Amino acid sequence: MNAKPPKHGFASRPADPESWVKAAEASSTRASESTGFTARLTIDVTPTLRGRIKIAAFQCGVTVADMLRDLLAREFPEDPGDAP
Repeated sequence: MNAKPPKHGFASRPADPESWVKAAEASSTRASESTGFTARLTIDVTPTLRGRIKIAAFQCGVTVADMLRDLLAREFPEDPGDAP
């Protein structure tokens, strides 16, 4: 007979937390240029500022996430000697 593989529940936890934390998400379409992994950053902004950010991203034809990643990369370069 055909044996079915064991099902993992919706909230099942991995056996090795380190590999789970460092694992790339399957749904991620953009990987970090330097490491291949990303980390989520949450900040609090006013609704007005959030609206201005979304409008600016739309006008540039990019997502808010891509626009903010580029902004942060410019402001915080990897090598401080590269900064103007």
